[in-house]
Amino acid sequence: MDAKIGVLALQGNVSEHIDAFLSVLERMGHGPSSEVFEVRSPADLAECNALALPGGESTTISRLIDKNGLYEPLRAFPGGIFATCAGMVLMASHVEDPRIRPLGLIDMAVDRNAFGRQRESFEADLVMDGLEGGPFHAVFIRAPVVRSAGNAVHILAEIPQGIVAVEQGKHMAFSFHPELGEDTRLHERFLQRQGITNLAS
Repeated sequence: MDAKIGVLALQGNVSEHIDAFLSVLERMGHGPSSEVFEVRSPADLAECNALALPGGESTTISRLIDKNGLYEPLRAFPGGIFATCAGMVLMASHVEDPRIRPLGLIDMAVDRNAFGRQRESFEADLVMDGLEGGPFHAVFIRAPVVRSAGNAVHILAEIPQGIVAVEQGKHMAFSFHPELGEDTRLHERFLQRQGITNLAS
């Protein structure tokens, strides 16, 4: 299956996600028939079979999703979503902030300001359930955490403050920024969950 990966380009670190997925697709042997492109409208979203929901400011992204008519199309999107940081907040079923209208695509409650100003960013090596190759080096920047998750949610990683990586159905969500490092194992796992196979193996 050709990959048509959109990156929601309303606010946040869009180019890093594009570069990461392009790198992974090249490594997996996918040629020019696979694409990674910016998504700003329902028409753009309709061209995708997978989507990245990047970090940024969750309240701003939530407002822009509504402004661009993307809320219901995102909720109805049949492909998987790869959500990082603020994207994780937006994927939740519950967020304790009235300014955010979560999409409710993963059965979880998320605390968007989990670490406070004194620990706006840090790094940690995470043992990731089902991920071969050793711990994943994660970069956290003003990160959220999952406070609780439903039975259908597969918890991939936790730290003392809470859950920081989850899967449900085709979706994956992370408190941290896998697109900022050189380790692409989570991107590859996501694409495999969409039925996008490694043609180079």
